[in-house]
Amino acid sequence: MALFNKTKEELLPEQFPEHIAFIMDGNGRWAKKRGLPRKFGHREGAKTFKKITRYCKDIGIKNITFYAFSTENWKRPEDEVSAIIELFREYIVDVRNYIGEEVRVLFLGDKTIFDDDLQKKMNDLEEDTKDYNKMTMLLAINYGGRDEIVHAAKILSEQVKRGEIQPDEITEDMFQKYLYTADVPDVDLMIRPSGELRLSNFLIWQSAYAEFYFTDVLWPDFSPNELDKALIEFGKRSRRFGGV
Repeated sequence: MALFNKTKEELLPEQFPEHIAFIMDGNGRWAKKRGLPRKFGHREGAKTFKKITRYCKDIGIKNITFYAFSTENWKRPEDEVSAIIELFREYIVDVRNYIGEEVRVLFLGDKTIFDDDLQKKMNDLEEDTKDYNKMTMLLAINYGGRDEIVHAAKILSEQVKRGEIQPDEITEDMFQKYLYTADVPDVDLMIRPSGELRLSNFLIWQSAYAEFYFTDVLWPDFSPNELDKALIEFGKRSRRFGGV
């Protein structure tokens, strides 16, 4: 806690959320406000991603997930999509720096749409970091919440078809094992900058009891201080999980 001044130390919650999810929104608008192509906003957003990742690790957050590219984002202009994928390639190289810090890396979404070389880099990074436990960092790319649920349902339906399980034996816990986030705890705090007030098909199963924090700050301007504000607000919430 030495990272904070005394006033902020007193305001921050005693117990941080175990899992924070970020919807990295507002990169294009950030660039447009400055008369720049949208891809420049994504590059600035990537810098914010690195700062927030480092800060979360420093203060002891155990699990963080970033919504980088959705299944719907393929509809965007081709040059913007290409810029995002190129940033992602750079990210995979850069994230190797975290291996020495024992950070586990997971990719959420359908990887098969990417070329073989990129798939291999993603799989190798997951394999090389699978035993690390200082922090788990998840990056959702070509990800959709509904698609994830359908993917899990198909796996279970195949097991039923083969006679390995009966339909009435399926439980929530069993279903959750086939989500991309299988062994990662559910989201405690969902943060969306940029002024939008929706989930946009992100971690819709895992966020069933998440606390939501929305801010008008665009993602490239989202700072550790903005995260502190979200954590302070989180500390004020009463989480009853359906109880009294």
